[in-house]
This record gives sequence, structure tokens and C-alpha cells, in this order.
Amino acid sequence: MIVSAASAPSPTARISRRSRISRGPRGRAVRAGAAGAAALLFAGLLAGCSGGSSGPSKAASGAPVTHTAAPAHSAPPDDSYRRWGLDKPLAPPPKPPATRLTDHFTGPTPQIVRRVPTKDKIVFVTFDDGAEKDPRFIQMTKDLRLPFTMFLTDQIARAGRGYGYFQQLRALGNGIDNHTISHPNLRTLSAEDQQREICGQQDRLAKRLGKRPVLFRPPYGNYNQATLAVAGGCGIKAVVLWQATMQINDMRYATGDGLHPGDIVLAHFRGPHELKGASMTTMVSNMLRSIQRQGYTVARLEDYV
Repeated sequence: MIVSAASAPSPTARISRRSRISRGPRGRAVRAGAAGAAALLFAGLLAGCSGGSSGPSKAASGAPVTHTAAPAHSAPPDDSYRRWGLDKPLAPPPKPPATRLTDHFTGPTPQIVRRVPTKDKIVFVTFDDGAEKDPRFIQMTKDLRLPFTMFLTDQIARAGRGYGYFQQLRALGNGIDNHTISHPNLRTLSAEDQQREICGQQDRLAKRLGKRPVLFRPPYGNYNQATLAVAGGCGIKAVVLWQATMQINDMRYATGDGLHPGDIVLAHFRGPHELKGASMTTMVSNMLRSIQRQGYTVARLEDYV
């Protein structure tokens, strides 16, 4: 489902709780400094990404570069999927279309994407923020050949292990895109402040990655016309929302009681403190089992959008 900027539906709020940012194994002074700064800067972040009105209501300037080909995601050649609690490997997704939704983008404002138009039984997994940096999730991604897209908030992603963790996931073929610098509710900010948040993160990611993202997810799913104008002005071609959210044991859906072809799934980099003792890999395993039970597999969002 693609919603034009002029007809964007009015959101219904959904708040999900989160706790503190995970920290990497560094010296005590660095650890304390990073955590302390994060705690002060992100007190408002405790509401979580999916609390926004555009989510499911149930339970440096410069021209953007073109997409580069990612390593192919195919079914694992062995039974490594079993160690992650799956009964079978993820089925390889079908060949993506020759043209992506953003290939004919003319601006000035990005298109809004909640569901990708397709008849294939595929969904698209996305992870937000960047708080939890579980090394086992990197191994899980390798074993399962799991494609996903990361929407990173700078002040969260660079804490602890920092961007190096996400660079490892990116090296496996997974995209990194824009989720602002500090995770504010953009609808409460002026256009100037929104520009600092969105275009500032564009500049930081361009410096780290060598390219400017073309996809953006507003924190909490909250945006307004100023958000769309600012985002389009700094190279964003699509604002990516969602139709399903990952829970600890299953998923919740915007419409109906199950997945639909092309659904975008919202998940987060979260750990035991946010997941009532469960690990991120456990949560992802539960989500993937639910996707498989419904007869779906996972495709790479950047191949379609």
C-alpha cells in the first residue's frame, strides 16, 4: 500500500515501552559516559518506535547514489536453521521486479509506503533504533541468510559497540537507512529542527557509509507535511511505515489477524531488559516461525523500494 503525501491517513497512537541502551565491552569510564549521555538524551525515547500514530492500531547534502547489488539471500545449505528454533529454512524469495517504487521518483516529497504492492507471499522485516547489539544476532543473520533493513537513530546506534556492529550486518547485504539523530516526535518540531534531525542523520550516514540513504522512517511513525518536505529536500525518496509489529512471542497486525503480501514488519534492536528476559534472537525466531506458519518468506526491502 502506497499512500500519497496529500492523502496520508491520520495516525492512531500506539506506545511500546523500551528501557535502556545496551552497552559494549569497553572501559568503565567510556561505558559510564556513553550510558549517562544516552540516558539523558533519550528519556523521551522510552515510549518506543511503534507508539506513533502511523503504526498499527492493533494489540551532508548532495544527490543520493543509486542502490548497489547486495549479496544474494538464499536458503542455508545445511540445517543451521535448527539451532535458531526453525523447523525449516527460510524459503528463497522470488526474483524482485526490474523496477523499484523509487526508481521513478520525481519529488518534491517522498512517497509513503506501508505495504509493497506484490502478489507474492513475501514480507519485509525492518529493525529500528540500534540499542541492542547482540553478537549472536550477527551469527543468526549469517546462518539464516535473513534479509532486513535497519533504520538507525544516531545517538542510539553509536552507543556501546557503535556503528561497527551494524556495519557487520550491512556487509551481509542488509541496508542501513535514516531514523533521525535523536528520535524525537517530529510533529512537535519546527521545520528547521526537523531538518537538523533528518538531514543531519543523512550527512552522518553518508560519511560512515559512503552513500546517502533514500529511505526514512519517522520515530513513532509520526510526521507532517513539513517532515515530507524536509525529507524530500535532503534526498529521501520514500517514508517507510509498517503493517505489522514484532512482539516477544508473535506479531500484531494493522488489519485483520494475519500477514498480507508485501507487508512491512516493524521490529527493534532490543534485548532482555526490554523483552522481559528474552533475547533478541529468541524474539526474531518467534517472528520468523510466525511468518513461515502463514506461508510467507522474507524479501529485501531495497530490492522493491
